[in-house]
Amino acid sequence: MKRRRFISNTICGSLAFSFAPFSMFSLSQDIDPNELIGKGSPELVGTEIKFRKEVYDAYFSMREDAKKAGILITAVSAYRSFERQKQIWERKYNRYLSQGLQPRDSIKKIIEYSTIPGTSRHHWGTDIDIVDGYHMDVPHLLAPSNFNEGKPFYKLGQWLGQHATEYGFYRTYTEDPLRKGFKPEPWHYSYKPLSVKFLENFLKIDLLKVLKAENFQGSDHFTPTWIETYRNEHILDINPELLP
Repeated sequence: MKRRRFISNTICGSLAFSFAPFSMFSLSQDIDPNELIGKGSPELVGTEIKFRKEVYDAYFSMREDAKKAGILITAVSAYRSFERQKQIWERKYNRYLSQGLQPRDSIKKIIEYSTIPGTSRHHWGTDIDIVDGYHMDVPHLLAPSNFNEGKPFYKLGQWLGQHATEYGFYRTYTEDPLRKGFKPEPWHYSYKPLSVKFLENFLKIDLLKVLKAENFQGSDHFTPTWIETYRNEHILDINPELLP
């Protein structure tokens, strides 16, 4: 289904979900509802960077093949818990406040690249942030400019663009000029065989209720209308290949 049609349908349908208890829904694929918001206990493999086993296997297969092209695919982030995302969120929120931004402007600034705790695709263990391990000394590692022609990750970005889908990985936030939400992230890839199922189930939860219950810094500024916009622009306006 094309992205615009999917988002349009979701706007109509999601209002019906937005105030229903999230325990009402029978989630398909036996996904623990807590895993959708980063509070479950998923089975993960890896040491510092953790993955679901299927994602791990696909990632290392891709990594081995990229080595033949002189590229060391290296994940700098994969699974991320609710608490970890909350730390990232509150650190940025407080930094922007200290710089003089108002709370709503601070939130707007954060969601250029970072998700609200409970809404990150990294909670699912299906998404990874990738760099070239041969250039780990690059300042501001996850900066889009590092993937520009002549820059350290250009070769990596070109290789991923040609081959990542062969292993099930699709770039999530593209340069599509019509896309809203998060700014382009050339490092963020999602393992489609699993992430589509997670997104399909995630869309059934009462997002506003979940976020209000957590009471983290800035969450008191979330309104039903604001969350609905965030849902449709940041969660759904992604690479259409990754929509249910």
